[in-house]
Amino acid sequence: MWFNSDTRPTTRSKGSAVELEAEKFLQKKGLRKVSRNYLIKGGEIDLIMRDGEVLVFIEVRYRQSADHGSGAETVTYQKQRRLRRAALHYLQKHYGNHEPDCRFDVISASGNPVVFEWISDAF
Repeated sequence: MWFNSDTRPTTRSKGSAVELEAEKFLQKKGLRKVSRNYLIKGGEIDLIMRDGEVLVFIEVRYRQSADHGSGAETVTYQKQRRLRRAALHYLQKHYGNHEPDCRFDVISASGNPVVFEWISDAF
């Protein structure tokens, strides 16, 4: 992708770059962007997109190498709870009592160049 030994980005900048690439990947698959990096105390949602009428909360996980497991394997039960809490906050703030159908997806990214694995309805 764009990582090399001369331009070693910080972990945060790598994460942001991979999130942007994941967003483009999903847009090519037909999803539409709603929001990025929705942050509340105790949780963050990397991407919020629409897949038709379904609101999709997306966690993006990047690993340089999948040798020790995929990024998806790092989405623990505790992380899922934080994502659900942030999603509930988002839904209450933006939809009130008229919540749309929604789901949680995971984008597992690894390698250089980055390869994406999309896990729809992951949890």
